[in-house]
Amino acid sequence: MKIIAVITLLLVTFVYAGDVYVCEYEYQADLCVYLVEYEYQADLCAYVVDYEYQADDEDALWHFVEYEYQSDIKIYYVEYEYQSDLCVYFVEYEYQAGWEESSKWQGRLH
Repeated sequence: MKIIAVITLLLVTFVYAGDVYVCEYEYQADLCVYLVEYEYQADLCAYVVDYEYQADDEDALWHFVEYEYQSDIKIYYVEYEYQSDLCVYFVEYEYQAGWEESSKWQGRLH
């Protein structure tokens, strides 16, 4: 739980306008996300971009927003993998971003 809180706080620093909104409660979310520690554990390797236009039509490029109405998808970070719809690993470079395997969420995150 502590790691989720720390990552969420770090991601909030990138918030301007755009695609992904982090909900406070699970029932508000479209998607429950579990953050994995290693890239090989992830369904999706995501890269956080600075501007909304950089994330257009790309599932693996995420731009966090401050308000729900600005988002294309609402997510909620869960504590355990079994609670999640999607396992995500945040990568350092844009070229590393992408789907690791096919998923029912592929093409639906933007």
